[in-house]
Amino acid sequence: MTTPISNQPRRTLLLTGASRGIGHATVKRFSAAGWRVITCSRHAFPENCPWASGPEDHIQVDLADPASTREAIAEIKERLDGELHALVNNAGISPKDEEGHRLGSIETPLETWQQVFQINFFAPIMLARGLIDELKATKGSVVNVTSIAGSRVHPFAGSAYATSKAALAALTREMASDFGRVGIRVNAIAPGEIDTAILSPGTDKIVAQIPMQRLGTTDEVAKIIYVLCTETSSYVNGAEIHINGGQHV
Repeated sequence: MTTPISNQPRRTLLLTGASRGIGHATVKRFSAAGWRVITCSRHAFPENCPWASGPEDHIQVDLADPASTREAIAEIKERLDGELHALVNNAGISPKDEEGHRLGSIETPLETWQQVFQINFFAPIMLARGLIDELKATKGSVVNVTSIAGSRVHPFAGSAYATSKAALAALTREMASDFGRVGIRVNAIAPGEIDTAILSPGTDKIVAQIPMQRLGTTDEVAKIIYVLCTETSSYVNGAEIHINGGQHV
């Protein structure tokens, strides 16, 4: 477990989609390293979460609503002392049909496309632009969470989710070029099959095709996010790191 360095000022992470899975593991990883973690999700802070300062540093926001997102940005700016060291855009949705099956490009309703893109694509750039001064002050880092579904048709991820993640990967490159000029690094991680509560039935058939023959863990993803937010990756900008056990090869 990483321990904080005593002579280093406390760093701050803003994380969306923190209530479960990769987000939950990311909070624990950064908290263990002494970071202050401000979490954002559409749910109120869950009582069973393991970090003591969580309730005070949690912001309930509906990222599907641009107005709610703008209000959250204003509240976040008030909570910061003009400095933000890292922004991790982890929140994302992948709607299914009534039977739990993926929604393809033909049957996905227009309003579903719009909701998915608002959360998965527009919210990340709204947050990064809204907090650019705080990120500039620390020469901070932005990490966008994309997906293996952004580069190939996936048997479970719907068309709206997949295309929003592909768009987020392209946005990461654009942001790396623009934000990099003011000292802010922007990268992405693209997880494959990670062992979380949202895995679909039939995942075992995909695992059989992965060279490493297993699912990834949320902590394995959180460790890479941590590296991208620290000095270890000080010259990494515009990258999309694939965390999938070789599934994409």
